[in-house]
Amino acid sequence: MSEEIPPVIQALAEAVSAEFPGGLLATTSFRGNHRFHVCPKQSYAVLKYLQTRAGFAMLVELSAADYLQYPDKEDRYGIWYCLLDVDNGRRLIVKTTANDPDPKVDSVVDLWEGANWMEREVYDMYGIEFRHHPDLRRILLPDEFVGYPLRRDYPMRGKGERHNFPVLTRAEG
Repeated sequence: MSEEIPPVIQALAEAVSAEFPGGLLATTSFRGNHRFHVCPKQSYAVLKYLQTRAGFAMLVELSAADYLQYPDKEDRYGIWYCLLDVDNGRRLIVKTTANDPDPKVDSVVDLWEGANWMEREVYDMYGIEFRHHPDLRRILLPDEFVGYPLRRDYPMRGKGERHNFPVLTRAEG
């Protein structure tokens, strides 16, 4: 279901492949969204290249997904970075992966400060660690929360932890 890749994205893919042999695993386009699938070990270097040398100055979104029960997925987690070249109006999604038992990728907070809370959210919900993050701790859930609720092996109804959450009234909030 992939569409034709525009020449400007194809040229960028060739430049990335030349700069990082084996770093770019695939280039796809679907519904106008262009994706680079990159090797986890080279994801930081590719993202830095895209920011500093290809004009993708803005990180619009950083998120993840758990592919535990997907039959066609070899890797447990997918992490994606939606980048924007503000000057030329180009968008690019960079996807990489992480695996159990210790899912980790490099932090990009030093490239885009806005990644700080996005990486913390992914850590909080999926347990994916971002190496070299300046303050990697929970951002949405209480510090004493055990587990990562967006993982597919986490019970849909939780583990009874809601009873321990503090109750705030409207007046207190």
